[in-house]
Amino acid sequence: MDSSVSKSKPGEFISDIQEIRRRARQHIEQGAVTEGYKADRETVIRVLNEALATELVCVLRYKRHYYAASGIHAQSVAEEFLEHANEEQQHADKLAERITQLNGAPNFNPDGLLSRSHSEYVEGSDLIDMIREDLVAERIAVDSYGEIIRYLGDKDPTSRRVMEEILANEEEHAEDLKTLIEQLGAIDKPGQEKRTRTPDIAA
Repeated sequence: MDSSVSKSKPGEFISDIQEIRRRARQHIEQGAVTEGYKADRETVIRVLNEALATELVCVLRYKRHYYAASGIHAQSVAEEFLEHANEEQQHADKLAERITQLNGAPNFNPDGLLSRSHSEYVEGSDLIDMIREDLVAERIAVDSYGEIIRYLGDKDPTSRRVMEEILANEEEHAEDLKTLIEQLGAIDKPGQEKRTRTPDIAA
């Protein structure tokens, strides 16, 4: 069999290994981005940079809440804030790495950070407000990241996997925060009187 020709039958996974090898040698400076990349690279980089900004804002907000937390329940809640802040930083690092792999520039510029971010930076007036604001931000991330994943689809499976991993962690954060609010008695439950604040937890 002539090894120089590797034509496959219609429907097979690899149609021409020689063509793939030829393409791999072209534009080698583009690294992981090959001619087989199907997504709009500029759009993907922009979207990933928006997600990066979202994660950076979340890091800052969680760090603020970690240091500002006070009251009898503050220690355990602050530990949760710090854990989330560290995980959001890991998300930001993953996004920056992927943007770089796509030959893009991770945007860490503080100018315009909030306008690029999907979530907001809200400090909160007390411990319950802090948790609520973090929960709102996580819910925003869950929705917007789900849209990004659907957009990426099969066009950029690597970026999609990165976003799926981050989304799963954001869902865990949202559940953690919901549990915290429930434990502090801030969510109305069937058969209970309405309570908007728990005594002795104000900052």
